[in-house]
Order: sequence, then structure tokens, then C-alpha cells
Amino acid sequence: MEIQFTEEIEQLRLGAGQTFHGEGIIAVTKALLQSGVAYVGGYQGAPVSHLLDVMVQARPYLETLGVHVEACSNEASAAAMLGASLHYPLRGAVTWKSIVGTNVAADALSNLASPGVVGGAVIVVGEDYGEGASVVQERTHAYAAKSTLALFDPRPDPANLVHCVEHAFALSEASNMPAMVELRIRACHVRGSFQTKDNVAPRFGTHRLIDEPAGFDYMRLSHPPVTFQHEKLKIDQRIPAAQRYIVEHGLNERHDSSAGADSAAAQLGLVVQGGIYNALVGALQICGLADAFGASVLPIFVLNVVYPLAPAELAPWCAGRRAVLVLEEGSPEYIEKDLALALRRADVQTPVFGKGPLPAAGEYNVEVIVRGLVDFLAEQAPQIDVSAGRAWLEATVARRAAAASALGALPPRPPNFCIGCPERPVFAAMKLAQQTVGPVHVAADIGCHSFATFEPFDSGHSILGFGMSLASRAGVSPALQRRAIAVMGDGGFWHNGLLTGVEAALFNGDDAVLMILKNGYTSATGQQDIISTPDDEVKAQALQQGLPHQSLVDRNKSIEGTLAGMGAKWIRVVNSYDVSTMRRTLEEAFTSPFTGLKVIVAEGECQLERQRRVKPWRAARLARGERVERVKYGVDEDVCTGDHACIRLSGCPTLTLKDNPDPLRVDPVATVIEGCVGCGLCGANAHAATLCPSFYRAEIVRHPTWRERFAARTRELLTGWLRPN
Repeated sequence: MEIQFTEEIEQLRLGAGQTFHGEGIIAVTKALLQSGVAYVGGYQGAPVSHLLDVMVQARPYLETLGVHVEACSNEASAAAMLGASLHYPLRGAVTWKSIVGTNVAADALSNLASPGVVGGAVIVVGEDYGEGASVVQERTHAYAAKSTLALFDPRPDPANLVHCVEHAFALSEASNMPAMVELRIRACHVRGSFQTKDNVAPRFGTHRLIDEPAGFDYMRLSHPPVTFQHEKLKIDQRIPAAQRYIVEHGLNERHDSSAGADSAAAQLGLVVQGGIYNALVGALQICGLADAFGASVLPIFVLNVVYPLAPAELAPWCAGRRAVLVLEEGSPEYIEKDLALALRRADVQTPVFGKGPLPAAGEYNVEVIVRGLVDFLAEQAPQIDVSAGRAWLEATVARRAAAASALGALPPRPPNFCIGCPERPVFAAMKLAQQTVGPVHVAADIGCHSFATFEPFDSGHSILGFGMSLASRAGVSPALQRRAIAVMGDGGFWHNGLLTGVEAALFNGDDAVLMILKNGYTSATGQQDIISTPDDEVKAQALQQGLPHQSLVDRNKSIEGTLAGMGAKWIRVVNSYDVSTMRRTLEEAFTSPFTGLKVIVAEGECQLERQRRVKPWRAARLARGERVERVKYGVDEDVCTGDHACIRLSGCPTLTLKDNPDPLRVDPVATVIEGCVGCGLCGANAHAATLCPSFYRAEIVRHPTWRERFAARTRELLTGWLRPN
């Protein structure tokens, strides 16, 4: 990928006594090296992409420590990497995005957790829950509980994140349980400092190899009959060992009441997931129950480890309190139920509240927590003054109502493709093709192309997993008179689509259409390289030769070769930006007498990656006084009729409206604003749909040659004679 993490890599080199300052996810990356990790793998995805991206770019340094780094093809292969810790004293760490990644990795995780690990095994999960999430609203907690994986939810502070990661390895080894560390978006991007330690070379690694493979041990396999013994080991040994480690090392935090032990507030208690501790402190400050430094009048028990809970420390803390409120984001209320059960088994009768004062689902932001605290305290301790919280809530509601009254209904702002994205013209062509063949069922997929489900394309009937689109239309196709089409990116193709979709469709002889958007990267997760990414030499050559957008992609034929090798007979490769050809190819695919799988490979390099490479190259040429040409498209306002069909077919942010300059016409006209990257979609759409002749293509030349300057002056002279005086 073109993004460089030079500064972040330098942070990884810091030694004992130095100060790290940066983002939480980079602090976690540093913590892995301080913990003596031997191997690192994973699959990219927000909010943890940077961990693997930085590690991959830091390979030369990591090799000096003996650390192996591998970018995995999907989360299942990442989880399987941890199998190295089954037999050997190797500390391993893998990372992926939230519940969707854990779903993919579930098989390997279950089979890893059953025999347990010898070396510490840590999974860093980007917990993507809440209103800012990009995935289904589920939590990782269920997997930790069902498979007996220790689950950390650390308080968002870089020093605490590092502390928890280091102890996650040690807890894993002490209990033989793999450990998961879930990091919310705010934890990954929180900025702060901590005192670093020296990086620790692993006991064994690429610098010091293990002499002999481990001997055969049937207990290390997740295979009956030993799996029944594994289950007993989880209950009798592993969970108790993890609980002892949590208590002995003080992994959870207790904050006493700042009002004194005899106060009414001290008779209550708040038990909170570490990940939402900062939001809780913010809510307490609004209610007047905490100072600027976070000292709270209500005692707080911070769960940096949310599974397993440790009754040996929670029961004494809760005993004798009037009530305890559990702040647990999401549903079901795993922690609340586990805590209530643990207290009753310990004969502690303290009432436990959670869902009720607090909502059953949704993100626990500051406003939600303020409401929950106000309701909880009004019921359990009415003598505690929370009038500041009530006033703040009333003011918030009033401000929201005033804004709605003043602004009216705000227009929706759905996510959109980047300017010049090569995937937008494909969906424009698909929209045009359906004018000829009729409506079709579109099985959508995870990735940038899922933005086509929004206006103006409204294209996509289902999204069931990364690379799962072709498989998801298998039950639909037999019930329709018209062929269904599945759309997936090249990232989804390699992640899962090749086997779950293509292999099954070819094996069953399915009559379907597959559109593969080949932009050269897994773009939605940060433009990481994949097996079909052109190498750096090809990228440099393309710049020097000024090759078109798709040229970087069509040098790599691994997707087409793989499809042909698997037996695909109908394969068409089309330039993504050629809307007319794409439209004809789609119409052919829907009407062809060929009854097998029909694959269209749409080639066009990810525009973000192209701009990251082209802009510095162009700036360098300009600085040297060399010729640079830039293409820009525009609309002739005298010709534009104000129909705006071009916008309905494109959705490009740089194609918008402006007031009509003609005083006799009231309809606004289309215009192309600054930011246009010259992809040509607007003109291609106009041509393919026979829309309008108002689009023009301009070539802006900086530092032109003497021939170009002479030609320009000649044109100006000739056209000047034709202009009216």
C-alpha cells in the first residue's frame, strides 16, 4: 500500500525509560513487542487495521528481533496461525475486525480453545459496536463465553492498554486459555503517553529455531474422545486459574468514593466495562458527581477483564451496598447476569441493576449514561443531588428541538463512493442495462461497492458476508425467470468468494452472473495489498508512461487465471470506466444462451491509491519545471437543459448543481466543481445513455512544450476571428 507508517515504526523502536506518544492501536502494537511476541498475523479491518499495516511495514526491524509477520488471507487463516502456540512456548498475536471477523474465525477458535495453548495466544479484536459501526450489532462476548476465551475490555488509556496486553499473554499462559483483547474505536484512536520498555526478543523465533518438532500428544488435538476431557479442564482448571491471575495481579480497577466511606453515595456502586469508562466519567462530571480529574463520589469497579468474572473480588466489593448498577453496552446482558449469579452463589444479596435504568441495546454514549444515572439514583438514593444532570438533559433536548425547528428536516447524507472511484461507473452501467433486460436480483457484498445500495443506484438485495454474494444468490436463481447477478470485490474474491461462491457455482453448474470489481487492493479496509496487487515496479512504470487508470490492474491476471483454471468458460474483462462496453457486456451476460457461470471482471485501479501515487509524482515534475497534463471534465451551461439525469446516473460528489446563468431559465444547471480527478464517468454516462451533449473534456497543461504553446496561440487567433465583437 502507498500509505507509509514511518513515524509509527520509529515509535516501535523506543526503549526502556523513553516516552511513547500516539494512538492507542499503535500503543498496543508496541505492547506486543514488549511482551516477547514470536509471530503476528491478522486480517485488516477498522478500527485495528493499523496494527497489521505497521507490523508489515516494520518487517526489517522485526526480523532483527526474530518476530515473524504474516498478512493472512482471512480471519480463519489468522486464527489458525495461533496453532503454533498449542505445542510450543511461542507467544502469538493475531488481529481482525469485530464480530464479523470472529464469525469467520469461529471454527479455528473453537478448535484452538478446546485443547488450550502452551504459549500465550492473544487476539486483538476491533469491537465495532454502536451508532458509528459498519457491521451487524453483535458483540464478541458471546464467543469468549461459549469457547472459554479470556476477554479483556481495557479502559481507554495507552498505558492501561499496554498493561492489559502484556498481562493477556501471561494470563493466557497461566490458564492455558487464548485471550481476546477487544478495542472499541475510541480506544484505538485515543491519544496519550506511557513510559516504554525494551522490546523483548522471543525465546524462540526466526532468530533462534526450535531443534525438533513436538512429540505427538493426542491431548493437543480437538478430537473425540479427548474433547470431553478438554471441557472438564476448562471448568475445573482453566477458568479458576484465570480468575486467580486476575485477582493476584489486580487487572481490574477499584475507585473508591471521593465523598467518604460513610456517605450515601458510598453505599452504592457502579460496575463498568473498561471500554466505556471514559464515557461514564464524562456523564458523572455532567451530573456533578465527579471532578475534572475523574474522582467520583460513586464507587466504581472497572472491569478490564470482562470474562471470566472473578467472584473472589467482586463479591466482597458488592457486599453491604444498597445497590449496584452494571454499565454493559449491548445485549444480551452477559456481565449483569454473571454478576448477579456470582453474588447469589456467594450469598450476597445486593440488588443488581443494569438494563432498565439503562437501555437494552445501543451505544452507551454520555447522554445515554446520564439518563441511566439520573433514573438509577432517583430510585436508589433520592437524597443525592443530580439536578445538574437533569438540567443538562433538558438543555440538550431543547437545543436539539431548536436546531430542528431552525434548520428543518436535514437531507440524508449516506456514504458514497470516492471521487473517481472505478466502481461507480459499473453500477451506472448496471442501471442502464436493466432498462433493456428488466429488473434483476443483485446479491451485494461487503466492501466499498456496498455503497451502491444507497442513492442514486439503490442496488443490492442482500449482504451476507465478505465474499458471500455469489453463494447468497444460489437459492434465489432457481426461483427467478431472469438471471441474478452477484457483485464482489477482488478483496472479497480472495477472502472467501473463490471457494464459497465460485467453486460451488461451477460445481453445481449454476446459471448466474458474477461481477468482480478488480481495483487492485482491499480498498475498504485501507488499500492493503492482495495477491492480485501489481508490484511496485509496475506502479513506477505506469507513472513514467502515463498509463490509464486500469493499467496497473490488468498487468496482474491472477484472478482471470484462477477462474480459468477452475473451469470458468465465460469470462469478460472490461475497463470499469467504459460505461458503454460494460453496459453491452452486462446485457450479453443476462441474455447469453450460455447456461453456466458468467464472470465479468471490471478493471480500474482504486482511485485513492492512484491519487496517493500520482499527486507526489505530479508535484515533483512541476517543481522541476517539467510538463504535466491533467484532465478535467465540465458542463456547458448554455447547452445543459437542467434535466439532471446525469446526476441521477452518477452520484459523483463533484457533479452537482448551480444557479442557471440565463435569467430567462429557472432550472439549475449541472456543473463540475473543483475536486474532479478526470475519471471521465460523467462524459461516459452521457455517451452511454445518450443523455446530453453538454459535457466537455479539457486537458490542462502546465509547463507546455513550445509546440503546444504555438498551437494554443494559433487556436486563439483563429477562434478570435470567429468571436463576435
